[in-house]
Amino acid sequence: MIRLALAALALTLILTGSPARAAGPLDALAERYVKLSLEIGEHEDGYIDAYYGPPQWAVEAKARHRDLTALSADVDALLADLASVSPPPGGLEARRQTFLKGQLTAARTRLRMMRGEKPSFEDEAEGLFSVRPALKPLASYDPVLEQIEALVPGEGPLWQRVDAFTDRFIVPADRLRPVMDAAIAECRRRTMAHIALPAEERFTLEFVTGKSWSGYNWYKGGAHSLIQINTDLPVRISRAVDLGCHEGYPGHHVLNVLLEERLSKGRGWVEFTVYPLFSPQSLIAEGSANFGIDLAFPGPERGEFEARVLYPLAGLDPALADRYLRLLEAQKALAGTRFTIASEYLSGRIDRERAIELTQTYALVSRKRAEQTVSFTEQYRSYVINYGLGQDMVRAFVDRAGTDPAARWRAMEAVISEPTVPGDLLR
Repeated sequence: MIRLALAALALTLILTGSPARAAGPLDALAERYVKLSLEIGEHEDGYIDAYYGPPQWAVEAKARHRDLTALSADVDALLADLASVSPPPGGLEARRQTFLKGQLTAARTRLRMMRGEKPSFEDEAEGLFSVRPALKPLASYDPVLEQIEALVPGEGPLWQRVDAFTDRFIVPADRLRPVMDAAIAECRRRTMAHIALPAEERFTLEFVTGKSWSGYNWYKGGAHSLIQINTDLPVRISRAVDLGCHEGYPGHHVLNVLLEERLSKGRGWVEFTVYPLFSPQSLIAEGSANFGIDLAFPGPERGEFEARVLYPLAGLDPALADRYLRLLEAQKALAGTRFTIASEYLSGRIDRERAIELTQTYALVSRKRAEQTVSFTEQYRSYVINYGLGQDMVRAFVDRAGTDPAARWRAMEAVISEPTVPGDLLR
């Protein structure tokens, strides 16, 4: 019997990579959640952003292909069963339950939208991402535009002047890979000085076209990511560090590696083998990825690295680098305009042409870049809140850890390696 028990334990370790443990009350519900998520994904391309659980579950989801009404009923039943479980308060199991509740609430909201419901922008965002955005009128951002006027003086529309100035910093296409390689390597070095990652972690970098986004991380499981950079529009040098941190280190790649290593493998929590894109998980993912840029390159360190390493690789003169960074910093205060424009457009209060014009005015970009931004809004809708609002929430959480760099990195690590929900960032 002892030999049989040891053999069973060894088999469990081989299959799961983690020690055998007694099944808890949430485990069966988590399995139902994964299988249900995969079924919903059969109705919407892109709903499942990543899956690395049992392959047979994906096969079964494709074969079942139940209608939206049946799936909605299953989501409601699973939420009711989840509410009947009472894990010890304050521990990780309680946080796990809260995580599952938020994910299932998002699934219920998305299914309603698939069935034709049209919630307001704020209701949609709250149902999908567990946060209700506060939308400010565009006129409230006009003082920021006036400040930027001083940084880029001259004739013609402000967006045109800003666009022309920032085009001086385009990375030549034949130098883009070495610039991106160097930026990602530095993002990785800085992150791994504070966060331990498994030895097998790795990524593949590709350049693509025909996308509404500028960069994407496709997590494959096994600590491996495919990072894609969209080159439909010329890539400016500031995007190298932005994308290196956001898609890689300490952004999406690191978050997914840690969730797989510590939760799906380390604790056997199968719900972390699936990632439905329209869920509170995305606010945590996008917010931490955006904030990770400033965490990895605090203060003047980013400008110094870019001028010393990236500008020479790109064949660019760093003489205007400081002015460029000051402009980029000032533009951060305009991030909320994206939410307001998206809300106005998706609600039908403005048409596509007006949305493009307003994006040019308040994002200070060319028409082509504005068209790409509006195309993203058309595809992902209220998802746009996750970047600016998510970043602000993660920043506030990490700021409460104080100014010590080690403490700040520990706070960040907790956000991206635990069953974190948006409400956790407010505590």
